Amino acid sequence: MSLDNTPSEVLDVQDFIDQQRFSPYQWLILALCFLIVAADGFDTAAAGFVAPALAKEWSLTWVQLSPVLSAALIGSVGGALAAGPLADQIGRKRVLVGSVVTFGALSLASVQATSIEALALFRLGCGIGLGAAMPNATTMISEYVPAKHRGLLVNVMFCGFTIGASAGGFAAALLIPEFGWRSVFFVGGVVPLLLAVVLLTCLPESVRFMVTMSWPAASINKVLGRISGTPVEASRFKLSEGTGVAKHTPVLLIMSKRYRKGTLLLWLTYFMGLLVYFLLTSWLPTLLKDSGTTLKQASLITALFPLGGGFGSVVCGYAMDRVNAHRVVAAAYMLTGALLWGIGQLTGEVVLIGMLIFVAGTCLNGAQVSMPVIAADFYPTNGRASGIAWMLGTGRIGGIVGSMAGANFLQAGLGLGAIVSMLAIPSFIAAFALLMKDSLVNKHSQASVISEQLKPGSE
Repeated sequence: MSLDNTPSEVLDVQDFIDQQRFSPYQWLILALCFLIVAADGFDTAAAGFVAPALAKEWSLTWVQLSPVLSAALIGSVGGALAAGPLADQIGRKRVLVGSVVTFGALSLASVQATSIEALALFRLGCGIGLGAAMPNATTMISEYVPAKHRGLLVNVMFCGFTIGASAGGFAAALLIPEFGWRSVFFVGGVVPLLLAVVLLTCLPESVRFMVTMSWPAASINKVLGRISGTPVEASRFKLSEGTGVAKHTPVLLIMSKRYRKGTLLLWLTYFMGLLVYFLLTSWLPTLLKDSGTTLKQASLITALFPLGGGFGSVVCGYAMDRVNAHRVVAAAYMLTGALLWGIGQLTGEVVLIGMLIFVAGTCLNGAQVSMPVIAADFYPTNGRASGIAWMLGTGRIGGIVGSMAGANFLQAGLGLGAIVSMLAIPSFIAAFALLMKDSLVNKHSQASVISEQLKPGSE
């Protein structure tokens, strides 16, 4: 597609991307973001995989080890909250590369730790990088894919997290017996640092960000030309995302009157989803074992919970591109709640519990992975990274709450049935919050249409 370089020519960048086939250049960007998320998954899960060997070598109790297991999650909250606004100001690529270097370097530093305090501190710093990477990878790919395939392709990218976490388990099984627990952190540090070099040379800046920040036309045309496969020579560009948003800084924008209610409902939805997810992944083995299953059965059933995450992500993404995205994800949360309530009513049915856990995990993982897609569609370019990052950051607070709540429930003497049944409540809250947001978006759209019709000269 060649455009005359005339002052009157204004190219709508999103329309341009939507009209093109998904090019090899966009596949490259998707692959790079997939690798970032996979490295994120590996390093996020690394502490859990090394925990048994670490506890044995340093003679630690599980209570003494808990700071190492929770440090990265705590750091990721701060990383997400800080990185979003920064990416909206200096660019997605810079923050992405910086975040990958950060969690790679801190993972490599963990190899040198000689005390539990030092290791926890390194994991905290690693978490900051991890928290910054995920939302910006989501923002980057969201701004490069056609709208009609956004749900599916963003969710495909998120499958990298599950693959990366699984790779951590395989790496731990192969490396720890031969080289010790430090070898897992070594791999988790070297691979991201090598990836950062590739990102510097191959990953472009977000083209939507370039337009927002008035980059030279030649730079924007170069990227668009690589997408279309033919020269692009536009002189001016625009983004079709409404007016009246540029006057705010990113954080003020997502909390402005126009976006505030939707922002809070996104936070509530994601918070509740991660509360359920982390309570189950942290405490389900203990709950199952206490209910009478063997340790092997408890481990296998727990492993089923995230196993269907990739399938759930792809199914949700495919459906979101064809029907109302909010309702698709809300349905996944509601089904999760119904399944968890059902699991809570079962006693001794190990095979049936395992099957329902698998389906519940498929639904919940699909819903959680799909939330950044909804956030990306909700916010304009100059607040998108902040909106996604702050949703992910507040959600991870829900993960911390879930992990702590599980310990308190166990201490109070509650068993598998009571705790899992109660988790239906936050699942339903997540679904209803998302449906409320959908209603708000529809009302805002209708109000905008009416306002446009009432303008002087409109028909």
